Amino acid sequence: MRDIHRNPMLYYVLIPVCVAAWPLLVWAVYLPKAEQQWDRDQESYAEAINYMLEIHHKDPDRLKAAEGARDVGKFTYTEAVNRAANLCRIPSSGVCQSTGNTVGTGKNRTRQARVNLTDISIVQGAKFLDTILSEWVHLSCERVKLSKKKGMPDQWDMDLTFKYDY
Repeated sequence: MRDIHRNPMLYYVLIPVCVAAWPLLVWAVYLPKAEQQWDRDQESYAEAINYMLEIHHKDPDRLKAAEGARDVGKFTYTEAVNRAANLCRIPSSGVCQSTGNTVGTGKNRTRQARVNLTDISIVQGAKFLDTILSEWVHLSCERVKLSKKKGMPDQWDMDLTFKYDY
C-alpha cells in the first residue's frame, strides 16, 4: 500500500476523473448559486434606480453639486465652506469662519468651526446647510442661530457651529 503513488495507472485514472468532475461540480453547484446571486443583484439594482429617480425628482439641484465634484480628499473647513457658499451664490464678503483645534487622539478626533453668514435669504441659508452637510458625511451641525435684520423682509444673519469627526 505504500507504493500506490508510484503506480502510473493511478494517475492515468485519477487525473481524468478529476478533470471530468470539475465541470460537473461547476454545473451542479456553482452555476445555480451564481444565478441566484445575479437575480438578487438585479433586484437590488432596480430598487436603487427607483430611489435615485425619486431623489432626482424631489431635488434636481443636487446634481449640480455633483457635476463640479472633484476628488475631495482631505477635509478642510475653508474649502468646504467656500465651495458650499459658491454653490448657494453667497458672496465671499458675507462669509466669516473660524476653526478650532483638532481634539482627541487616534481614531476619535474632532474639529469644530464657527461660520457666520451675513445678509443672506432664508433659502440661501437652508441651501448652504443642506449642501455642506450632504457633501461631507462626517460633518454635523451642532448649532444654528438665525438673526433677522430689522426693516428688511428677507435679510438674515446665520451663525453655525460645525463639528467634523475624523
